[in-house]
Amino acid sequence: MERVVVTGIGMVTPLGLDTDSTWQALVAGKSGVSGITLFPVTDEYPTRIAAEVRNFEPTRFMERKKLKEVTRFIPFALAATQMALEHSGLELTDSVKDQMGVFIGVGLGGLEGLEEVAILCHTKGPKRVSPYFIPSLIANMAAGQVSIKYGFRGPSLAHTSACSSSAHAIGEAFRWIQYGRTPVMIAGGAEATITRIGIAGFSAMFALSRRNDAPERASRPWDRGRDGFVCGEGGATLVLESLTHARARGARILAEIVGYGTTSDAYHITKPVPDGEGAKRAMRLALDDARLAESKIDYVNAHGTSTPAGDTEEAKAIASVFGEHATGKKLWVSSTKSMMGHLLGAAGAAEASVCIKSIETGIVPPTINLDDPDVDCPIDCVPHHARTGNIRHTMSNSFGFGGTNVSLVLSAFEA
Repeated sequence: MERVVVTGIGMVTPLGLDTDSTWQALVAGKSGVSGITLFPVTDEYPTRIAAEVRNFEPTRFMERKKLKEVTRFIPFALAATQMALEHSGLELTDSVKDQMGVFIGVGLGGLEGLEEVAILCHTKGPKRVSPYFIPSLIANMAAGQVSIKYGFRGPSLAHTSACSSSAHAIGEAFRWIQYGRTPVMIAGGAEATITRIGIAGFSAMFALSRRNDAPERASRPWDRGRDGFVCGEGGATLVLESLTHARARGARILAEIVGYGTTSDAYHITKPVPDGEGAKRAMRLALDDARLAESKIDYVNAHGTSTPAGDTEEAKAIASVFGEHATGKKLWVSSTKSMMGHLLGAAGAAEASVCIKSIETGIVPPTINLDDPDVDCPIDCVPHHARTGNIRHTMSNSFGFGGTNVSLVLSAFEA
C-alpha cells in the first residue's frame, strides 16, 4: 500500500484568515470568541456569542459574479483550498487534474441561505426564490465548487457526519491514496452555521455556552465551570499525496498520515455512550492502523468541546486507551476549541492541521480557560500556555451527533 503524506495546509478560522495567523494566535492562547455580529441578536437568544471569521473577503478567492451561487461555507472551502495548493507547490497539470479528488466534509451546509429563502418564500411567495438557492446550500457544493474552479476531475464527495465530517473526509481520502485509487487529493472541511436558526437550534438543545458576559472565557474544556460549546465557523483543507507522487515532484513533506479509526456508538442521537466506548475503539483502531504503541503518541488534539458530558467521557476514554502514559501526564492533550470555538463539520480538518503544525514546530497549543480542572478528567490538558517538545506522533479526535467517532494519527515523516 502507498504511504500518504501531507504537502499543503490552508486554514480560515475565527483566529485568522490564513494558516500562519491562526497558528500564531493558537500558540499565544488568544480567543476568537465575541458577541455575534452576523445577525441581529436580541435577548430572546440564550446564547449571544460565537467564534466568527471576521473581515473575510470572498472575492479574493472567487469571482464577484459567482457570489450569487454560494452561501458562506463554500467561499471558506475555496479559500482554504487555494492556500493549501499554494503551500504545496503542486503544479496543476492535466494529468494531475484528471486524477485529483476533492473530499470536503460539511455538517450542515448553507443554513443562512435556507433561513433567508424560507422567510422570502413566506413573505413574498415562491416566485421570488432564486434558481441558485438549492446549489448554494447543499453540502456537496463545497467540493463541487472547488472541483469546478480548478478542473479537478477525480472523485468529488461531501462527507456529512456532524462534527466528524472533515475528519472522515481526511480518513477516506487517506484510504483512496493508500489503496492506489488516486495519487493526490484535496481533503478537509467547511462550515458556517452562525445564523438565527443555527444558534436557536443548538440553544434549544442546551448545547451552547451561555456565558454572554465573558465571551473569551466561554469555551473552557475540562473546566468544572463549562456549560456548553461555542459555535465557530471556517474552513481547512489539506493536500494529500502518495509518497511516490510527492517524491517524484520533489515536494516538501509536512507530515504523514499513518492511522485512521472510525466507529459508531450506536447509542443516542446526541449523548456519548457511557465510558466513551465508541471513542476508545476509534482511538485503538487508529493506533492499530498506524502500528504504533500508545506510548509513542506525544500529543492528542482532543474533541474537547466544553460540554459537561462530552469532555468527561473523552478524558476517561483517553485515560483508558493510553493508560499510565496519559494518567502519568506523559501524554499532552489540549483542545484548541477553547480558542477557535467548535467549527463543527470543519473542526476535524482544522485540528488535524494543528497536529501537523505541532509536528513541524515542536509546539503544542494550550487549553485556555482551564482554571478549575474537573477531577473526573485525569489527564494533562496543557492549561493556559503552549508547550514545546519533540512532537513526533499525534492524534486528532472528532466525535459527532449520531454517535460517530473518528481518530486520525499524524506523524513526522521519516524516509
